Amino acid sequence: MSKGFALDLIALVPGKDEREAIDGLLSKRSGSLGICRINFQILVHPRRDPGCYNEAQDILQPYTNRAAYALVIFDHEGSGQEEQSADDLASDLKGRLSRSGWGDRVQVLVIEPELEVWVWSDSPQVDVSLGWSKHSTNLRTWLSNKGFWPDKSQKPPRPKECLLEALREVRVRRSAAIYRQLAESVGLERCQDPEFNKLKGILRSWFSIGKDYV
Repeated sequence: MSKGFALDLIALVPGKDEREAIDGLLSKRSGSLGICRINFQILVHPRRDPGCYNEAQDILQPYTNRAAYALVIFDHEGSGQEEQSADDLASDLKGRLSRSGWGDRVQVLVIEPELEVWVWSDSPQVDVSLGWSKHSTNLRTWLSNKGFWPDKSQKPPRPKECLLEALREVRVRRSAAIYRQLAESVGLERCQDPEFNKLKGILRSWFSIGKDYV
């Protein structure tokens, strides 16, 4: 527990999918992340990505004396600010949060284009979590054949579309539980998305094993 705070971390996300993914990581994968077990709370903004971008400083201000650190995560696509770069959005919101009382105890991640980009790695657990383990065709091969995943691309350009098509093919209903299962089972070193790696770096800088907290 961080000294003088009821919570080590307060996080704000735009939906249940993000909540389950982050909860799964922090609850079950602290060792793989290289961090201590922490006491955390995750808030879901009812106005999703635009709400996170426009109102995070108001939502999180009451927690400045309750939580050691704050983290805001939302998608670039659907934020209503797509004409700005993800880096500019993150910098702008981080500035507002810092001025609202968080100082240097806050970070913002804007995922490009959307959370589902974290799903797509070469881990066999992706096929299992999405219900493809008994399908006659490898998932990535199927997506490539359908034109959803170009052969030379590390990630599909429309990651959410890919996920929905993959689930539709095997008649699996999309649910937040899938995101949690992926977060709890896929090897974290296999996900090479820049924002995911940034998330790991942030968490390690705050909660690495043996580090004295705030």
